[in-house]
Amino acid sequence: MITRTALLYLSKQHSLKDFFSRFAAFKKITRRFIAGENLDDAITAIRALNALGITASFDHLGESISSEAEAEAEVREYLRVLSRIEDTGIDSNVSVKLTQLGLDIDEGLCLRNTRRIVQEAARCGNFVRVDMEDSAKTDGTLRIFRALRSEFANVGIVLQAYLYRTARDLEEMLSLGSRIRLCKGAYDEPAEVAFPDKKEVDANYVKLMQRLLKSGIYHGIATHDEAMIAATKEFAAREGVAPAAFEFQMLYGIRRDLQVGLVKDGYRMRTYVPYGAYWYPYFMRRLAERPANVWFVLRNLLKR
Repeated sequence: MITRTALLYLSKQHSLKDFFSRFAAFKKITRRFIAGENLDDAITAIRALNALGITASFDHLGESISSEAEAEAEVREYLRVLSRIEDTGIDSNVSVKLTQLGLDIDEGLCLRNTRRIVQEAARCGNFVRVDMEDSAKTDGTLRIFRALRSEFANVGIVLQAYLYRTARDLEEMLSLGSRIRLCKGAYDEPAEVAFPDKKEVDANYVKLMQRLLKSGIYHGIATHDEAMIAATKEFAAREGVAPAAFEFQMLYGIRRDLQVGLVKDGYRMRTYVPYGAYWYPYFMRRLAERPANVWFVLRNLLKR
């Protein structure tokens, strides 16, 4: 079976996008996980989620921007997204990756760009989630987040349970009153910085989840793992944490049945809805999270 490490390597081979794009079946499969290449596609997808009682977060696909002009284009796109949310009345916030906004170019530039988005979201009464990327970006991401959080209340952060450092980072973010999205982590990290064993990651996730739910701050528990969901529900019930005091979060197209089921059970559910032309690395990372899905893709390609 193709390994997670191999899939993460392939996610960085951007030239393969053109090759795979020649297969109509492949493009059809990607639409399960990606709303489309333009903003209208994402709005249509979010309307359908809202009709099911699910809120959303826009995720314009893109990362590792290498020019100020590209970063400026990303800022303008997110300002357009916030305007469309306001105009259409859909229930969604936005999610940004800082390498989209110039983190690899200049940290000051990235802070200024991200601040423009957060400021506009504040004007609209909306919320911005700052995503976390690979561990080499963690310190820079947190520095920018701290600066934003000192000025704005409508900005939150993502922390990854597979990193050893996250327990310490979580306490600092809680001391700032920050809303946190807790996920396991989707990048290929060395054993020096991340738990190598899934059982260890799961154990850390549960410990961090429990700390979040007891904090009295509204957080996002982001997982598709039924064991982690069950642990969250059981802990919340035992500690008297109301379902409205936190939300579950999942990715578009993954465990749709579970997303709908959680809403029916009275829990809050938010789905991250990615869109844009830069879909290839995102799609490959989704396969890396569950390599067995590769065979599903290959079977559909062979049916063409």
